[in-house]
Amino acid sequence: MKRINDLLEALGSALILAGRAFASLPSAPRILKRVAEQGYLVGYTTLPIVTILCFFIGAVLALQAGNTLRDFGAKQLIGTLVGESLARELGPVMVAILLAGRVGSAVTAELASMKVSGEVDALVTMNIPPERLLVLPRLIAVLLAMPVLTMVGNIIGWFGGAVVCAQVKSIGVEPEMYFQSLKQYLTIRDITDGLIKAEIFGFVIMLIACSTGLRTRGGPREIGFAVTKSVVFSLIAILTLDYFITKALS
Repeated sequence: MKRINDLLEALGSALILAGRAFASLPSAPRILKRVAEQGYLVGYTTLPIVTILCFFIGAVLALQAGNTLRDFGAKQLIGTLVGESLARELGPVMVAILLAGRVGSAVTAELASMKVSGEVDALVTMNIPPERLLVLPRLIAVLLAMPVLTMVGNIIGWFGGAVVCAQVKSIGVEPEMYFQSLKQYLTIRDITDGLIKAEIFGFVIMLIACSTGLRTRGGPREIGFAVTKSVVFSLIAILTLDYFITKALS
C-alpha cells in the first residue's frame, strides 16, 4: 500500500509541477537563453549516440528481414519493413530510451544536487519560482529537440538498412529498389505517428526527471537513488505509453 501511495504522490507532484511550469509560459521570452542551453544539451550532445544506435538498428533490421523475406521471395519489401518499423515504433522508442538514460539521469542529478544543497530553497526565498527557471526551459527544449532527433534517427536507420542490403551478398538488394519500396509504402501518417510518440515520450521523461530531482530529500547519498528512480520510472512510462498511444493511433 505504501508503494501505491508513493506512486500516486509522485504522479500528482509531477502533474502539479507541469501545471506550474506552463503557468509561467508568459515569461518564456526571458528564459530563451536557458532554453537554448538546454536545447544544446538535449539535442546536440545526444545526436552522436542517436545516429550510431539508429544506424545499427536499421542495419540489423535489414539483415534479419532480408534473411527471412529472401526465403519467401519478397526481399524487395525490406525497405518497407525497415522504414515503417523505424518510423512508427523503433525510432521514437529508442531515442526516448537514450534520452532517459543520458539526459534524464543528468537532469535528475543536477536538480537533486541543487535541492539537497539548498539552492532551490534559496530561489524560493528570492521569490524566483523554480518551475520557471529550472523546469520550463527543459520542457520547452525537449519538445523542440525530440522531433529533430527522431527524424535524424529514422533517416540514419534507413540508410543503415540500405548499406546492409547492398553489401550483404545473400540479400543483394540495390539501394534504388530499397528506397523505392520504402517510398512506395511509407506514408506521412507513419512518420507523424512516430513524431507524436516522440513528443509525448520526451515530455514525460523530462517531467519525471525534474519532478524526481526536485522531490529529493536528505543528503548527497539520496542523489544516486533519485537518478535510479528517475531512469526506472522513465523506462516504465515509455513502454506503457507506447502501448496505449499505438492503440489510440491505430
